[in-house]
Amino acid sequence: MRVAVCQLNARDDRKANLAAAEVLLERAAAGGADLAVLPEYVDYLGPAAGLPEPEPVDGEVGSFFAGIARRLGIWLVAGSFHEAGPDPEHTWNTSLVFDRSGSLAASYRKIHLYDVEIPGRVSYLESASVAAGVQLVVVDVEGLRVGLSICYDLRFPELYRRLATEGGAQLLVVPAAFMLHTGRDHWEVLLRARAIENQCFVAAAGQTGDHEPGRTCFGRSMVVDPWGTVLTQLPDGPGVSVVDLGLDRLAQIRAELPSLANRRL
Repeated sequence: MRVAVCQLNARDDRKANLAAAEVLLERAAAGGADLAVLPEYVDYLGPAAGLPEPEPVDGEVGSFFAGIARRLGIWLVAGSFHEAGPDPEHTWNTSLVFDRSGSLAASYRKIHLYDVEIPGRVSYLESASVAAGVQLVVVDVEGLRVGLSICYDLRFPELYRRLATEGGAQLLVVPAAFMLHTGRDHWEVLLRARAIENQCFVAAAGQTGDHEPGRTCFGRSMVVDPWGTVLTQLPDGPGVSVVDLGLDRLAQIRAELPSLANRRL
């Protein structure tokens, strides 16, 4: 399975964001990617006051990415977008997965919401405008079991353990908009930990650069193998990286160091 991580600098113009994502996906397809992963909030990342009207799954954003998956003939994890939520005050932060025909194969609503107060550095209350999802999702991508998550989920290892043990995940995907000040210290460490402890590949696609005053994302999108080795990592700025996942390597690691089979709790 050849996987691409796409790194984007989404801002407050949805049309421009979607056009930029399309360019990256075309590059991924040209590189032979079977599956491409976009970042969190690929549709809009800017001041809340300018957020376009949230949409259902089959709205403009979902239809746009369904069409791209169909045109390029790739599987697509369309990062996440602002889905119309359960009430007028809340959206869902939702990741959509499309197959090569453009059909919706799975959707996942972010479970863990980023409610953080770091004095003098960041104050963010995601739950004020976003409703939490409740359902774990693993999707079969041509025989590869792919566990879905979004950004802040990365800090909650129990989610990924269930994706691996109950859902049989072999690849964990993490669309993200990881903040710069935490990303510098935690991003790679957490991604490698989730790969090692669950003996899975991890593909993480991040937002990069400035998006609005006071918000800068870390980027450094990467793919990690089940041993914790970083197979590829993007530098600063928008871009794409494509890498082959060796599923024989995954089977070998799980056979030689069977930590998932050995767990007792």
